[in-house]
Amino acid sequence: MILPAIAAGVGVAVIVVSADPFIVRAQDVAPEAAQSAPQPIAAPAPPPDPAAELAAKRDQTRAELETLSKTISLSTDKVSALQQSIADLEKSTESIRQALIDSASRRKTLEKQILESEKKLADLGVKEDGIRRSLHDRRGLLAEVLAALQRMGRNPPPALLVTPDDALASVRSAILLGAVVPGIRKETDKLAADLASLAALQTASAAEKASLTGTMTNGIEEERRMDLLLAENDKLSRSNATELGAERKRSEELAGKATSLEGLVASMESEIASVRDAAAAARQAEENRKLMTDEQRAQAKALADSGVPDKNRIAPAYPFGELKAKLEVPVAGDILRQFGDADGTGHEAMGMTVATNPETVVTAPADGLVVFAGAFRSYGQMIILDTGDGYHLVLSGMDTINTRQGKFVFSGEPLAVMGAKRVASATALALETNRPTLYIEFRKDGKPVDSRPWWTAKDTGKARNDS
Repeated sequence: MILPAIAAGVGVAVIVVSADPFIVRAQDVAPEAAQSAPQPIAAPAPPPDPAAELAAKRDQTRAELETLSKTISLSTDKVSALQQSIADLEKSTESIRQALIDSASRRKTLEKQILESEKKLADLGVKEDGIRRSLHDRRGLLAEVLAALQRMGRNPPPALLVTPDDALASVRSAILLGAVVPGIRKETDKLAADLASLAALQTASAAEKASLTGTMTNGIEEERRMDLLLAENDKLSRSNATELGAERKRSEELAGKATSLEGLVASMESEIASVRDAAAAARQAEENRKLMTDEQRAQAKALADSGVPDKNRIAPAYPFGELKAKLEVPVAGDILRQFGDADGTGHEAMGMTVATNPETVVTAPADGLVVFAGAFRSYGQMIILDTGDGYHLVLSGMDTINTRQGKFVFSGEPLAVMGAKRVASATALALETNRPTLYIEFRKDGKPVDSRPWWTAKDTGKARNDS
């Protein structure tokens, strides 16, 4: 009489366990739980490749962000405030160009924040998918655990009269129950932890999305400000339209005849008046700098270091050879290919390739003279900067160019904007991505050189395949 009562008191009269301590027979659980319990499922498939899963999630996140960006717009009041801020600027070339450099810096910072948020959201999404997949794979076991917990929670009254056979069954059930309860508790704790992690990931994702929306709105505002500044800068620097048109047409003819970058640069510097004159002035300024005393050179260096170098200068503030580990990559993005990597055609890459988000701003990595700005053979839209010391910087893959040949540009000044998708060109062969890609090539005395020594430490990352 006592043993059945003890057994009933711990609930074994209503739960019958099988030889497997984690299996509860369906006929012994609550009817509603038994009906909801799924049928046994087949063995789970092998886990997916983490790298491929993360790449797929990034692509999905990127597509969602592009859709979101199309829904964001500036209010009328915000647009009016931007227009007024531009109108209040001192209308001088120096002030406008400094405002452009500042705007480009802010815009690149926002673009980097968007890329970081994109990566965080993709990582959170992968973790969330992992927990959901784990819960899905364990749904049969979890249903059985939940059914057992539900039935145990009912706590029915103990049986008062039992037969000897019933008492023996109760004792056996009590022994089995003692084995199964720790397993049930373990699975229950694991389930609670998974659900708590899932809730935390969803909260973090929601917060990141809210922050990202604000960043994207600020980015659109900065983009509009830059457009207004570029329009003002164009008004101030515009020379005779007929002369510019003739030079542009002539440069297109020279680009069509040139068979190499060296040939293009040589023809531009000899036959395009604005480039020839600016190049000659820059070389003369460079020669004058070499004749400076050590004290004068130190003063010039201190002025450049102060962040407010002369905005009327026509030569780089520094010799290019002294700028190692000081340049910023022209765009915010992911490095896909470095100098010397296989380019997918059996050759080595002569430059660096960076994948960006659509409509990312491209800035000048260093002070330099724009030797060429336009389309050139398989490079597509291309800009060539003469940065002095025998160095030329080649940028290609842009959609819209906002500078012109013969113009001296400053480090950080916006030069172009990337398009919506990758531009087909010889420099972007064998890339498994549709993202816009910027090709960057450094050339010393006409020969390609590795650009990595010039980038700041934060910009030199290991190239990855954005598949």
